[in-house]
Amino acid sequence: MSNYIPTIGIEVHVELKTNTKIFSPSRNGYGMSANTLVNEIDLGYPGTLPLINREVLNIAIKAAKVLHCNIRKEMHFDRKNYFYPDNPKNYQITQARTPIGYDGYVEIEVDGKIKKIEIEEMHIEEDTCKSAHRKNVTLLDFNRAGVPLIEIVTKPCINSSKEAMLYIEKLRETLLYANISDCKIEEGSMRCDCNVSIRKSEDSPFGTKVEVKNIGSISNVGLSVEKEIVRQTELYDKGESFKEQTRRFDSKLNDTVLMRIKETGNDYRYFPEPDIPYVYLTDEMINKVTSTIPLLPDERRELYKGRNISKINIEKIIANKSLSDFLNNFLEEKIDFQVASNLLLGDISSYLNKEGKIITDTMLDNERFIDLVNRSSTRELTSKNIKEILVDLLESDKTLDEIIKDKGINNINDESVVKDIVLQVLAENEESVRDYLEGHDRALKYLMGQVMKISKGSADPLLASDLLKEFLDKKK
Repeated sequence: MSNYIPTIGIEVHVELKTNTKIFSPSRNGYGMSANTLVNEIDLGYPGTLPLINREVLNIAIKAAKVLHCNIRKEMHFDRKNYFYPDNPKNYQITQARTPIGYDGYVEIEVDGKIKKIEIEEMHIEEDTCKSAHRKNVTLLDFNRAGVPLIEIVTKPCINSSKEAMLYIEKLRETLLYANISDCKIEEGSMRCDCNVSIRKSEDSPFGTKVEVKNIGSISNVGLSVEKEIVRQTELYDKGESFKEQTRRFDSKLNDTVLMRIKETGNDYRYFPEPDIPYVYLTDEMINKVTSTIPLLPDERRELYKGRNISKINIEKIIANKSLSDFLNNFLEEKIDFQVASNLLLGDISSYLNKEGKIITDTMLDNERFIDLVNRSSTRELTSKNIKEILVDLLESDKTLDEIIKDKGINNINDESVVKDIVLQVLAENEESVRDYLEGHDRALKYLMGQVMKISKGSADPLLASDLLKEFLDKKK
């Protein structure tokens, strides 16, 4: 199989987090009974007029800013004319000629190197209604009709399936943290189409483009790109050609499937939407929206790195926005942030996952979390203790001292006391000592168990373990 250079461009539709739709007062919601979030405007009744939702403009400005786009201050909406059952007006209101954002980028890290994925444009438009195909019948749910979208279009600058997945992951992360969208790909609030072609060399003209639609997960973005590269390579290697076409990703087949051949270019007969006046954005509007942008993931990464949190913990914290937001409450505190992140990602996360909660659903306040971190840092509380007190800590408003007293926790942290216990165990278990010295590591676990037994589980396990190894090594 010959080697070809892939060229990939990605179009992403993202539903915006607004209370109402873009041109009507109908609620913007998900998961409701079909056709319950609709009115005459959504249904395309003759004589209805669109009225633009100002919050859509604000969120789109924010999206343009976080994607490093230039913002167009004078713009209009266009009618994109086409006939399809999910499009009741027979046109879609979009921005064809004056997208709100242009010439932006998203940075990804590929094999240790930073690459800018260039964004050609980002425009606002309305979503269509949802089609459900049942045998020879198509059912329409207008709840989605008129939901506000931004469409983010990259330049053809992506060169592998890995880059494609990293771009979608970074885009999703950025938009989620900026509170632009919930970005739930599985619910359709973030939808990806990939344009894939291959060519022999950088100097060769672009190959025939194939658009792959209906990609339902980030991993399937990568898989669909891989499958297309292989399919197109096999055709070119046989000396065959193919027409520009639209395919869809079939998750059951794990492959792309032909939808239609593009015999001619689509003629959408765009023209300015006559029912919506030109929109003019002022510097004041843009600055006001910009001031509401929260700390973004890359900014958080730098802050966490500066507080000596391990790279693996940083990525796990960033992957859980509610935990990251909680941790940010303590950025000015003098605590051990690695211990803090371990606590959040360990027993606290286990509890939250089990109960189906986020951390703000619990009773854990800032003061008690700082106390927990500090006592864990000094080993006043062991990992075993934390497991014992966790439910009370998260479900009650008791102080840490009260919980410790209720649980009867009385740790032995005094090195001289633990040392005496260790020496007693070594003296009483000479056979296990010999086993350890002969290379049987299991003997160490037995000896440690004896230390915990004599101390009734109260000895600091880390201190006890260190002392045990120290005295055993002296016997070698």
